[in-house]
Amino acid sequence: MADDRKHHSLFVPPLIQDHIQGVLSASVVLIMYGDYECFQSANAYRLIKAAQQQLSHSLAENDVCFIFRHFPQKQIHPHAQRAAEAAEAAAMQGQFWQMHEMLFIYQQALENGYLVEYANRLGLDIPRFLQDLSKGVYVDHIIADIQGGYRSGVEAAPALFVNEIRYRERWTIEQLIVAIVAAIN
Repeated sequence: MADDRKHHSLFVPPLIQDHIQGVLSASVVLIMYGDYECFQSANAYRLIKAAQQQLSHSLAENDVCFIFRHFPQKQIHPHAQRAAEAAEAAAMQGQFWQMHEMLFIYQQALENGYLVEYANRLGLDIPRFLQDLSKGVYVDHIIADIQGGYRSGVEAAPALFVNEIRYRERWTIEQLIVAIVAAIN
C-alpha cells in the first residue's frame, strides 16, 4: 500500500513557497513537474493553460489553482537546470510567470546568453540576475523540487497531479477538463 501511494500520490503537498496561479484553497489544485527544455513539458503547460481558459467561463475564479515545480532532466536536456535557475532568479524579482512563459516559448534557445536576453526583456536587474545565477543561489530549491517529484513517483517530465493524485489519462484538452471537473465534484 505504501508503494502504491508513492507512485500515485503527491509526496510534497502544495506549499505557499511554490509558484502558484490561483489560491491553495481552490477546489482543484494542479501541480506540474516540468522541464523547460522538454517539448512535452511545453505542450503539457499549454494544454493546462487552454483547459483553464475553457473552464474559466463555467467555474468560479478560485476553483482551479496551478502550481509549477521544476524537474529538469539534465541527462537529456543540458540547459534545463540553468533555465530553472533563471526562472527562480526572475521569481526573486517578481517575474516568475513571465520568465516561465518565455522559457517555454523559446525552449530551443536556453543557453546563458539567451537567458540574460530574456531577463533584459523582462526588465530585470541584470547584475542581480547574473549574480544569483553565478552563485547557484536557487540550486537547492530546484533539487528539492526534483526530490519531491522522485518521492511522488515522477521519473520524467512532464508529470501532473490533480488534487495530489497522479494524472495518468491521455494528454488531451478533453481528458484534462474531464479530470478537473471530476475533481471539483
